[in-house]
Amino acid sequence: MNAQPSANAVPEAQPGRGVRVLIVEDQRDIAANLWDFLERRGYTVDHAADGETGLAHALSGGFDVIVLDLGLPRLDGLDLCRRLREAGRGVPVLMLTARDTLDDKLRGYAEGADDYMVKPFAMRELEARIRALRRRAQPSAGMPLAIGALSYDPKSMLATREGRTVALTRTQGAILLALMRDSPAVIPHAALMRAAWGDEEGDIASLHTHLYELRALLDRPFAQQMIQSVRGIGYRLSPS
Repeated sequence: MNAQPSANAVPEAQPGRGVRVLIVEDQRDIAANLWDFLERRGYTVDHAADGETGLAHALSGGFDVIVLDLGLPRLDGLDLCRRLREAGRGVPVLMLTARDTLDDKLRGYAEGADDYMVKPFAMRELEARIRALRRRAQPSAGMPLAIGALSYDPKSMLATREGRTVALTRTQGAILLALMRDSPAVIPHAALMRAAWGDEEGDIASLHTHLYELRALLDRPFAQQMIQSVRGIGYRLSPS
């Protein structure tokens, strides 16, 4: 899939130098176009044409971002993402799909996706999403935080409550950090969306989905609820 540039071509800027991207896509023309575009931009690219192979590559580690199609042979993209998260891998996942309903998007987030793009898409927008995911994925220099019985280490992306440790996605971790830093204050929806997606596109439904998943991980196994919704305003983290 490597594209050979013309000897007279003007070298293109390479903002992706040093960034490893795994493309999991069964349509060869789409995969080839993604590979060629990203490689010209300096990214190191690998490809898997089915879900089982993609999961094996993803679990082997070393990737900075995974670009994941949903309609894959052997293992669906949603199942792949769920297994990746169950294995404790927090690598950012950008889902690509022709499924454009809100329910489809929310299900993708529920299974651990960090971002979601609907086909067809512009290559430059896809690269912007990859770069945003990569920036958010940089290890935080912050020290671990603790609120009551809950602690979170931004470097390892591990949250611990009462001896139970769970791995979070990058987006889940960013939201939890925002809640912990200002606990027990109420954090408005808009501030949490900025924490999760920066200046990139985010919406209230996606935020609610990520908070639902955080609650399932950090509240549901315990008697007391720490993550609390304040109707029409935002969320707060209450010490347990």
